[in-house]
Amino acid sequence: MAFKSGFVALIGHPNVGKSTLLNSIIKEKIAIISPKAQTTRNVIRGIYTTDEAQIVFLDTPGIHKAQNELGSLMNKSARSSYKDVEAVLLISDVTLENPDNYDHLIDDLEDLECPLFLVLNKIDLLSKNELLELTAKWSERFKFAGIIPISALKEENLDVLIKALIEVMPEGPKYYPGDMITDNPESFIVSELIREKILSFTREEIPHSVAIVIEKMYETNKGLNIYATIVVERDSQKGIIIGKGGTMIRKIGTSARQEIERVFGVKTRLETFVRVEKDWRNSSHNLKEFGYRD
Repeated sequence: MAFKSGFVALIGHPNVGKSTLLNSIIKEKIAIISPKAQTTRNVIRGIYTTDEAQIVFLDTPGIHKAQNELGSLMNKSARSSYKDVEAVLLISDVTLENPDNYDHLIDDLEDLECPLFLVLNKIDLLSKNELLELTAKWSERFKFAGIIPISALKEENLDVLIKALIEVMPEGPKYYPGDMITDNPESFIVSELIREKILSFTREEIPHSVAIVIEKMYETNKGLNIYATIVVERDSQKGIIIGKGGTMIRKIGTSARQEIERVFGVKTRLETFVRVEKDWRNSSHNLKEFGYRD
């Protein structure tokens, strides 16, 4: 049997479960997860390989109404990701969404030159009749190659999804070694794990105003050494990140270090610093410096 391979874009609104789905398929944590909107800022690649096929999944930022230059870059990144792939998965949260939520994407979706699958996520929270009714609404609105109900969190029906994707994949090469699960740099994964802890421990405007810069990262015979800078937009935000007597920055650092050790399987020393860059989300210079490029 010929080997099949290709790229698949995961698109949808923020917080519909794209990153959870990617992690569940790959069976490793390569994309951070948070209930905060716009958690995913960059395209994250997850590599799924079997004896018969290799699928490279592109987890994209949630498409939203941009409030700044960073938001515009995120939307552009998401839209560009599904222009040259073998299939697109439109992920929808069945507890929150219906076809009307996607009016702004109709033209893009209708112009696709590859199979478009609808993935209805969180079906464990819906009755069978409710799911059937919702599926009928979607079928009337869009022409899909298939509609696949899943629960990304509970890993329900993922085998059906993978099978459907392999069927539409063309014959092709193995783009990556079979044991490789992502080609995102280790420094990127570390920065995301630190940002995830900030998302978990802070509220209001802080999560959206934070960027992480890995200044140095190297391994010795004692383990992994990481020096990271947490960038915020205002002095008041710096105070919140540091916390009274340094309690918050220690909490973030300890939790991030433990997660890094779990993901990489190596003892880690993490040092964090905080710096202020006024309105960095609207600065093209800062966006490039922090890894957000057009």
